[in-house]
Amino acid sequence: MKNTSVLLALILLLGASAALPCTNILVTRGASRDGSTHITYACDGRFHPHLRREEAADHEMGSVLEIRDWGGKLRGSIPQPPHTYAVLGLMNEHQLAISETTTTGREELQNPEGLLHYWDLMHIALQRARTAREAIEVMTSLVTQYGYRSTAESFSIADPHEVWLMEMIGKGPGNTGANWVARRIPDGYISAYANGIRIREFPLDDPENCLYSPDIIDFAVQHGYWKKDSSRPFSFAEAFDAPTVQSRRYTATRVWSIFRRTAPSRAKSFDPAYHRGDPSAQPYPLWIKPDRKLSTADVMALMRDHYEGTPYDMTKGLDAGPFGAPERWRPIAWEVDGQKYSWERPISTQQTGFSFVSQSRAWLPDAIGGVYWYGLDNTWTTCYVPLYVGIDALPESYTQGEISHFSWDSAWWVFNFVANLADSKFSMMSPEILKVQRELEGLFFQLQPAVEKTAAELWKDQPEIARRYLSDYSISHAEEVVRRWRKLGEYLLMKYNDGYVNEEGISPEQGYPASWLHEVIHARPTDFKLDQPGKAETELPY
Repeated sequence: MKNTSVLLALILLLGASAALPCTNILVTRGASRDGSTHITYACDGRFHPHLRREEAADHEMGSVLEIRDWGGKLRGSIPQPPHTYAVLGLMNEHQLAISETTTTGREELQNPEGLLHYWDLMHIALQRARTAREAIEVMTSLVTQYGYRSTAESFSIADPHEVWLMEMIGKGPGNTGANWVARRIPDGYISAYANGIRIREFPLDDPENCLYSPDIIDFAVQHGYWKKDSSRPFSFAEAFDAPTVQSRRYTATRVWSIFRRTAPSRAKSFDPAYHRGDPSAQPYPLWIKPDRKLSTADVMALMRDHYEGTPYDMTKGLDAGPFGAPERWRPIAWEVDGQKYSWERPISTQQTGFSFVSQSRAWLPDAIGGVYWYGLDNTWTTCYVPLYVGIDALPESYTQGEISHFSWDSAWWVFNFVANLADSKFSMMSPEILKVQRELEGLFFQLQPAVEKTAAELWKDQPEIARRYLSDYSISHAEEVVRRWRKLGEYLLMKYNDGYVNEEGISPEQGYPASWLHEVIHARPTDFKLDQPGKAETELPY
C-alpha cells in the first residue's frame, strides 16, 4: 500500500517561488504564565495556505510513504511504520509541535540528490513521534538513511514538557546524512531565531541537553570550515553560516526585538550594534530569562512587531508614508546610484501566509491540552483562532482558495483584503482592526477555562463526545471570525472611501499629517507653494 505525503497539497500551493523567510519564538514551561510550552511560526512567502488535517492510521507490512517534489513528481518512498499519528497543521495529537526557518548557510552543502526536504522531515516526524526527543531521532535518522535535500534549516520542536532548537545543514552533493546540533532550551528561559543559525558553541558531553551528529567537527575541519588548532570552542554558526552585515540586519534585528521586549530590564545588554553589523559586537545569547512569565497573548503580541518605539520603528519616517504604514515592498535589499541599501525586516510582515502559536500542556488530556492558535496573512492584522488538536474536522473557509483568484469563501483572502486596505491609511485603520482583534482573541481566552473544563469532564466517559464538542467550538468560532473580518473590511472600505472619512461628526477631509507634509516641503520646497498677496484659499471646489 502506498501513501502520498500529506505535504504534497501544501507544496503545490507554495510553488517554487516561495521565499519562506520565517520568525520563531520558543517558550519553556517555566517561562510561561500557566506552565504551557509554546513555539511560534510565521510562514512567510508568496502563497495561499490551506489548513490540513490527517487522521491517525494503521499501516500494513510493506506500506510505503511516497515522497514527491513541488510539481507532484515522485522522488522516492520510505517504509511506513505500523502506526502514524493524527496531525493538525504542524501539531500532532500528542501535543508535539514543529516549526522552522530557512537559514541557508553554506549553499555548497546542499545535496540535490537527497530524498528529504525540511518540510518532509517536519511532517514525517509529526506522524511518527510523541515527544520532541523522538522527533529529533526521527528526523536525524531519516536524513542519515535517505539524504537531506534542503539548505540549512532551524527547527523549533516542543512537546508538553520540553522545547528544543535543532539546526541542520547537509553534507554536499552525493552525501547522505547531515551536520546537525539540537539543544534543549533550559526551563524558565525563552529563545528566538529568524533565518540565521543561532547555535554557536555547544557542550560535547551533555546528552540530556545537547545532541549532535557524531562527525560534525571532523567534517568542518576536513572541509576547511574550522581550524583544528583553534583555541576557541567549535562554533556551529561560524563554521556553517558565518553572518554578513546584511544578514545580521535581516535576521538578528528580529531576535534583538524579541529579547528587548521580554527582558526590558536587560535591554542595554542586547547591543543593537550587533544587528547593525559591527564586527566587534557580541552575538545575542541563544536563550534568555524573561523579566516576567509570558501568557499565550504575550507570545502572540511578540509576533506583531515592527520595532515600534525604537530607532528602527517602521511606522515612522518618510518611508512609512503619510499614514505610518510599516510595510516595505520586496526586494528588501536594493541599490541606488551604485550604493546598496536595505529596508528593515520586521517580525510582522505582509508576506506572511500563515502563522501559529502552539500551546502544549502536560496536565490535560492531549486532545484538550494541545491548542493550535492559527492565524492567516499578516500577524498584525490577523486574528488567532483556537484549534484543539483533538478536533475531527476543520473550518471549511480555512481549507480552500487559491492565490490567483480572489474569493470571499477563502479565509486567507478575507484577512488579506483587510490587511491590504489597512496599508492605505494604516494609522487610522489599524486601531479599528486591533479593537476587533483584541475583542475576539480576548473572548477566546476568557472562554478557554470553561470550554476545557467541560471537555475534560466529557473526556472521562465520553471521549468522542468531547472531541465533537471541541470540534464544534473550534470550527464555529473560526468561521465566526472570518465573518467578522469580512464585515470589518466592508466597514473600513466604506468609512475611508476615496480618501474621506465617512463618519458622523467627523470632518470628511482629514488630509495628511503635518509631520509628513513637512517632509514633502523639505523635499520639494517650491513645487506646491502658493505665491499670492491675498488670503490663500483653503476650501476649493471639487
